[in-house]
Amino acid sequence: MVHGWKPMPRKICLEKRAKRRKWQFSPRHLGISAEPHFMDNLAPAISPPSGIGDSKPTNPAVLDWVQEVARLAEPENIFWCDGSEKENDYLLEQAQRLGVVIKLDQKKNPGSYLHRSNPNDVARVEQFTLICTPTKEEAGPTNNWAEPAETYTKLHGMLAGAMRGRTMFVVPYIMGPPDSSLTKVGFEITDSIYVVLSMRIMTRMGSIAVKRLGADAEAEWNRGVHSLLDVNPDRRLICHFPQDNAIISVGSGYGGNVLLSKKCLALRIGSYLARKQGWLAEHMLILGVESPEGRKHYVAAAFPSACGKTNFAMLIPPPHFKGCKVTTIGDDIAWMQIGEDGRLYAVNPENGYFGVVPGTSYKSNPNAMTSIQHDTLYTNVALTDDGDVWWEGKDGAPPASCTDWKGNRWTPDSKEKAAHANSRFAVPMRNNPVLDPDVEKGEGVPISAIIFGGRRSDTIPLVFRAFDWTHGVYVGATMASETTAAATGAVGQVRRDPMAMLPFCGYSMGKYFQHWLEIGPRLTNPPLIFNVNWFRKSADGKFLWPGFGDNMRVLKWIIDRCEGKSGAEKTPIGCIPRPEDLDLEELEGVSKEQLKELLSVKPDEWKKELEGQKKFFETLAPDMPKALLAEREKVAQRFAD
Repeated sequence: MVHGWKPMPRKICLEKRAKRRKWQFSPRHLGISAEPHFMDNLAPAISPPSGIGDSKPTNPAVLDWVQEVARLAEPENIFWCDGSEKENDYLLEQAQRLGVVIKLDQKKNPGSYLHRSNPNDVARVEQFTLICTPTKEEAGPTNNWAEPAETYTKLHGMLAGAMRGRTMFVVPYIMGPPDSSLTKVGFEITDSIYVVLSMRIMTRMGSIAVKRLGADAEAEWNRGVHSLLDVNPDRRLICHFPQDNAIISVGSGYGGNVLLSKKCLALRIGSYLARKQGWLAEHMLILGVESPEGRKHYVAAAFPSACGKTNFAMLIPPPHFKGCKVTTIGDDIAWMQIGEDGRLYAVNPENGYFGVVPGTSYKSNPNAMTSIQHDTLYTNVALTDDGDVWWEGKDGAPPASCTDWKGNRWTPDSKEKAAHANSRFAVPMRNNPVLDPDVEKGEGVPISAIIFGGRRSDTIPLVFRAFDWTHGVYVGATMASETTAAATGAVGQVRRDPMAMLPFCGYSMGKYFQHWLEIGPRLTNPPLIFNVNWFRKSADGKFLWPGFGDNMRVLKWIIDRCEGKSGAEKTPIGCIPRPEDLDLEELEGVSKEQLKELLSVKPDEWKKELEGQKKFFETLAPDMPKALLAEREKVAQRFAD
């Protein structure tokens, strides 16, 4: 038996296959007739020519595992990916032929394509995302837990014969710079050509991973299996087996559910491995800030999905900050370890950006717009009649008519949006004009500051600094944000999202906090910890802070604090800049009254906030660290004094 893959007994497999039907009922909530219909093959097999799709690795553990999955799923053929240009060109041709992608106008968008997902499959599905640890306590109360053996049996039943008539792609990849000690090897099996095309963008894919793994059958690597099945929400599961370093995802074709390198390995499995191995796997962007004098600092920042991570990671300073440079290491995930000098060092494990499209413009993020001008794979945006892409918030007037993300005609008078609220771009990080020169540095870059932040209309000030490491962990642990379209469910509700890891921590959240607390004393020069809130609103519901490039003003104060410069006022929640401590020169649209509101700490709002924190902490018992309970009490006492 291959480690991390529990094969079903042959007799059970045959019994389950005998029960399969050539038709099925459509889910009623999709509004489709409940009459039986033939299940179309969503991913017909392709027949590559000689020299493409035949790059088998030599590692015996990989070969045995692939054969076990093939015996279960029964694909028509196996395609061994090598990540080459020749292979990519062939797969793009096949994806167009099968209608998986649409080739855009190559003068307007060279090398770029559009993919449309099933309308029932447009975001991460946290309710169907399972952590399958040996005990429920290990997964903790914030995760959906399932017993591993039962879940393997259920998934194998769903996968039995699932790839008949399809090609089974084997995708080798690494997460992390090629020479980093943190870098992990993964193999993803999938029947989706869209997944293969996306993995080539988002990871370092192909022979580089095969070489990194080598022929050692005992080497560490992640086993990932994905199948579209019939893209039925009733048969959709994303399951993680941390103790086996394994992931199985079925029934979805959407990026966040099927690019198993991303949230699945880099965060859910990654956080489990990080605790075990003594490092941190975090939902954080990494950016560099260089002063006109050449002093450079790196900052890691944790924001929930669709709260401005990509915009912040690619920030362009206002003209007033002439000579200041902001560069990008990563826009979504950071793996961090303690260096020999006692500082925290971070690498970006990814190779591309999977950004939210709506609202992206030359005003909000010029560098992102430059990045997606070529070699981009779009998902669920609108298609104009001249072969261009469009979305709400893009520069210029909307088209008079176009094809929306569902494939229907759309005009500005249409009731629905032309692009889905969670439509995405996948683009190589090399397209980024402000990519940091040290992005491939194996040891990572030294982190001077960690920033937490969410989308809050009230309560949380524009920026404040934590008093120390433990207080900073408490600040991250109590993060809350108004929900967005990045995950299915109600939009606009405030929920606790500690360190932006609520959907992504692969084990008990209380023990995750404890791991953070234990990292602190091991650091001889720990980064300072801050919290920001770009989204505070006035009484009439308007944003008080312009955001985007003007966030540089907050970032400058943060860097100044790291250098021992600039002032601040001590408050019950932390150190907050006074108006005179911020560089506000040439800032437009923010009055003195608005700035006062942005920086205010209101005891009545914080009384409610502290009560919400208390209730959240209670849900994490019995693993909730006493040190963080004590920090909350300290804040409450400071308000009382």
